[in-house]
Amino acid sequence: MSAPDTSGNQAERTGRVVAALDGVGVRRLTTGQIILDEIDWTVRSGEHWALLGANGAGKTTILKLIGATMHPTTGSVEVLGHRLGRVDMRELRALIGLVSSAQKVPLDATGHTVVLTGATGTVQPLWGKYDAAVRERAHELLAELDCKDLADRPYGVCSGGQRARLLIARALMADPALLLLDEPFNALDLPSREDLIDTMHRLAANRPDLATVTVTHHLEELSPSIGHALLLREGRVQARGPVEQVLTGERMTGCFGRAIEVTRHEGRWLARSGAAAR
Repeated sequence: MSAPDTSGNQAERTGRVVAALDGVGVRRLTTGQIILDEIDWTVRSGEHWALLGANGAGKTTILKLIGATMHPTTGSVEVLGHRLGRVDMRELRALIGLVSSAQKVPLDATGHTVVLTGATGTVQPLWGKYDAAVRERAHELLAELDCKDLADRPYGVCSGGQRARLLIARALMADPALLLLDEPFNALDLPSREDLIDTMHRLAANRPDLATVTVTHHLEELSPSIGHALLLREGRVQARGPVEQVLTGERMTGCFGRAIEVTRHEGRWLARSGAAAR
């Protein structure tokens, strides 16, 4: 039985397709384990998606597919108009922004240097590749992400929230049409979390064509700009579409296997769990 699709009238979805999964399956070659099963999903320009599910649901695998770092076992994946298997994955990855708390960044690099490396997609800076225009763009992104005061500060002494904003600025150096955020709020304290949520909300307003996909475990981490959600359970889509129709107590309960109460106030979400759902 196919998952509920609450994406609405197709005629209303007029944005350019930036990522599309059609009948996608992923199996672990060594064991035959099903990681993803018959995934159908489309992300369009200007859409901001939350990707939710328990550990092991397949969220990271989906990010790897649309981030052009792996191929599906079955089905097709198209990203920015290119079908995986028919395109140079390295060239495609250069057009996609990725932010992850697991990214390895030299701790002694200044904030400006960290952002600069986004122009070459490298960990270490390639100084010969950065002309005056590229350096100025890095400063502009630091200002846009409200962290220009971090330009000369070593990454290693930055707070978790400051590091997250630097990594977003770094990802934007390639002017991507698609920005992927893999648990960007990991280990942030409450003030840092709220600062990052505000940053993401402003980013969505300032870049109307940018599409984002955010993997998170907590509804409280979703900015008001998140308009769509995809729920995964055991490698299958539970529901997808506008957040108002997907992030309900009933669907969240079905996704996580526990009774979950969902409320929303002024664009922000709250989820509370009770006893295990039966």
